[in-house]
Amino acid sequence: MNRRIVIACALAALVLTVPLAHAADVSAASPQPSTPTAVDHGDTAWMLVSTGLVLLMVPGLALFYGGMVRRRNVLGTMMHSMIALGLIGVQWVLFGYSLAFGATHGGLIGWNSDYLGLHGVSPDACFPGTNIPIFVHCMYQGMFAIITPALISGALAERVRFGPYCLFILLWAVLVYDPLAHWVWAVAPRLATVDNPATNEPVGWLGRMGALDFAGGTVVHVSAGFAGLAAILVLRKRRGYPGHAIQPNSMVLTLTGAGLLWFGWFGFNGGSALGSGPLAGVALAASQVAAAAAALSWLAAEWLHRGKPTALGLASGLVAGLVAVTPAAGFVSPLGALCIGLIAGVVCYGAVCLKPLLKYDDSLDAFGVHGVGGFLGALLTGVFVSAWIFNRGNGFPDGTPLGQLAYGRGAQIAIQALTALCAAGYSFLVTLVLVKAIDVLWGFTLSAKAENEGLDQNQHGEAGFDLGPAVDLVPETGAHHEPRPAAHPPNGQQRFTVVVESAAPDKLMQAWSEMCQAGSNPPPEFRAVYPFLTTIRDGRFRFRGGDPAVMRENLERLFRDRLDGAVVRAVVEK
Repeated sequence: MNRRIVIACALAALVLTVPLAHAADVSAASPQPSTPTAVDHGDTAWMLVSTGLVLLMVPGLALFYGGMVRRRNVLGTMMHSMIALGLIGVQWVLFGYSLAFGATHGGLIGWNSDYLGLHGVSPDACFPGTNIPIFVHCMYQGMFAIITPALISGALAERVRFGPYCLFILLWAVLVYDPLAHWVWAVAPRLATVDNPATNEPVGWLGRMGALDFAGGTVVHVSAGFAGLAAILVLRKRRGYPGHAIQPNSMVLTLTGAGLLWFGWFGFNGGSALGSGPLAGVALAASQVAAAAAALSWLAAEWLHRGKPTALGLASGLVAGLVAVTPAAGFVSPLGALCIGLIAGVVCYGAVCLKPLLKYDDSLDAFGVHGVGGFLGALLTGVFVSAWIFNRGNGFPDGTPLGQLAYGRGAQIAIQALTALCAAGYSFLVTLVLVKAIDVLWGFTLSAKAENEGLDQNQHGEAGFDLGPAVDLVPETGAHHEPRPAAHPPNGQQRFTVVVESAAPDKLMQAWSEMCQAGSNPPPEFRAVYPFLTTIRDGRFRFRGGDPAVMRENLERLFRDRLDGAVVRAVVEK
């Protein structure tokens, strides 16, 4: 195991140090940061606020995901989001920003040695085509780089080890996010001519084709969603899924997280205008309308389908609307955003409902909401884009539509589909290789015992919620003794546990659930054990009263008959 860890860490070190090692070789060839305009204090102030809003989305995501898992995994799940602030925050400023927004090399990857740690950037140097300092642009875009791998953790929740996960998101940011950001968002300044004002010119290969992605529909959501899908296809399902019901521990946390995400998204989309002008207002309005519409359409679909509207449905719906409108926020009218939100709520709800049928374990619906919602939003951007808003946002108040819109809306939709497919395919394939390699070298998922214990205790040695006594009385001697259970419960009934071991734990719990259904005709063994049973958890049957030997024999016979002769062994624990 130690050898595997060393190999995995060496692989990470190689990927992370190669860019820095070659910095001196390309320094002369890298263009210096330009200062086309003076810093605008109003634009800079808005971008500082937007950076803070997007950073707030990370703890918002942690709460959103943390409330949806079981209580023993809440802290570990939140750590999956919060650790990205440290890991990707450092990676981005060291060389990730250079890979994404440096001078292009064939439209595939960027590089600028002055961007390494921003050591060669003047504080008053502006990002090309804007009035904001490069320092601010780097930090703002860094928030996108941080939250994107954190989104993937929703697909893997409750079953992965912390160390391999950290290695994965670090390598994923270098190999997937940074190149994708360059393909779509990398620009170079274009000087003014008689016919055209000064503006930015896309230099990434997808940007040059005319792809529209205002704030990250493809770069962030499609890439994270399909990365999550690739990872869950490689890794095993959670133990007990889908036969055993897995309930959220706190919808209060999830709703609070959803509210923080909604609030932070105004910086996510509004800040992508890279200034405080009218385009920021367009993006902010589109974000608000789409989120509200998707929350209602998801809730309505759920109400009609399941008979009750749920808090989880409201939270998931508003996030789906924000995801879908992200690529379109600066290009569509409020009515266009309304249509995008209404469609996204219903489509993403349908995608999540198909999960049990397709039998993949997307723990917190990262693929159903971000993968499907992002892909849908990329397509609908081409459908609802407003040529008038698009032209004004790019500094052309009049004239014919720009880019692919000049060839008709169908051409733009085709480009949007190609962009989404490229982002999805690239992210899926690279993630597939990364997850498989880390799993072989280090081991990605928890053992059965560790998963039963929970992420909080097993991986971090902590508890998400301390539900013990309010006051911990310690003797004056300083000795602290753990309380011991009474030898005989007050009611005189013996308590014991029977652990049922089986090669197919999922089928075991599914068989038990079927026998518990109303209208079923359970066998005598079931009737013999059921009156004494108090709780069941991952194959551990807790009893109060009854003969332990009799309960063990009945459970063995019960499940042996229902699992087609599979080896089943029951052990009594007192």
